Formats: sequence, structure tokens, C-alpha cells
Amino acid sequence: MYNQAAFLEERPEVLHALLRAHPLGTLIVASGGSVSADLIPFILYPDEGGHGVLRAHVARANPVWQALRDGGECLVLFQGPHAYVSPSWYASKAEHHKVVPTWNYAMVQARGTARVVEDGAWLHRALSDLTAVHEAGLPQPWQLSDAPPDFLAATMKAIVGIEIPLASLAGKWKANQNRSQADREGVVQGLRTQPAGGAMAALVQATLE
Repeated sequence: MYNQAAFLEERPEVLHALLRAHPLGTLIVASGGSVSADLIPFILYPDEGGHGVLRAHVARANPVWQALRDGGECLVLFQGPHAYVSPSWYASKAEHHKVVPTWNYAMVQARGTARVVEDGAWLHRALSDLTAVHEAGLPQPWQLSDAPPDFLAATMKAIVGIEIPLASLAGKWKANQNRSQADREGVVQGLRTQPAGGAMAALVQATLE
């Protein structure tokens, strides 16, 4: 990933926070002369291994797990907030007009060698953890035990687990850090006028604090 020093994010707690807030990752696998990309919800176990462990599951009918069966290296992309930035928001536009549009975003790239898991206890734990995270806060959180045992058993036979001990996590926070304070303040104001600009406005605002 091309990354400039101004946009480099290496703090584990910040990278982990993006993974938790945006857990639908793009699993990219190169195998047999082709490249596949699958959107998969992951859960991060930050205290396991050197950089944490990602766990997920896919349908047994999905060929991606077979490509990883022998311990294939893979890349998982996690996309955070992103937004178009108009040059009209920069204070410097009024001074010299030497400004152009850009796109702000935050992302994390996770790399590691995956292993395929078909163990029932592992799958049960992974499914329990995943649903517990996403059901938390709902009025009536759903649990695996709510499903009939025979239905759950059949469902688990139709999925395969994927575990990725992370070799590295790399973050890029492109939030106008290379612009002046006045320009960034203008971007914050501009983004706040956009329907979906609030999250990126907060990231740019954080560069001012």
C-alpha cells in the first residue's frame, strides 16, 4: 500500500478500533493464477498472537476456503469512513486557487497466513462470539441456543472457519493532515454539510486537536 508519512497510522488501539467499527472485511486471496475477493464479517481477537488473530467463516460452497487449505497467505482490507473533499472548502482557495479535489479515507490492511478450520467446537465459539458482538445492545439479543439444535448442527456443517494469525496491520488515515490548519477547519465545516460526512469530519477534526 502506498502511504505517505503524514497519513501513516501505526497505533494498535486505533487500528483495532477501525476493525471493530467496520468488521466487514474484503478477503483477498491469490491462488492458481487468479485473485478472489470476498466480503466477510470478521472478529478480531487482539490479545492472541503477536498482532492479534482474525476469525470468520464462509459457506462451504465458497471456493475461497479451498484456496486457503494449505495455509495460503492472504490480505484483508477494512474500509473506514471516506468522503469526497471539495477544493472550495479550503481557506487557501481564496488566496491562490492552487487547489484540487481529493478523497479522504481511513483503512487498515491485515496480512497473515490463513488456516482452514472445520472443528465443531471452534465454529461454535466463533459463531457465538460473532453474534454476541453484533447482538449486543439489541432489546432481545439472539443467541445460538435460540435455534433448534438439529437446525444449528446442519447449518454448521454448511460452513467452514477461517483463522488468520496476523503478521502485520498497516493503517492509512488520509484526513488532510498535509493541509494547513485553516484548510482542515474548512474541510470539517464542509463535510458537516454533507449527508454522510460526519464520520470523516470527526477524523479531520481529530487532526486539529
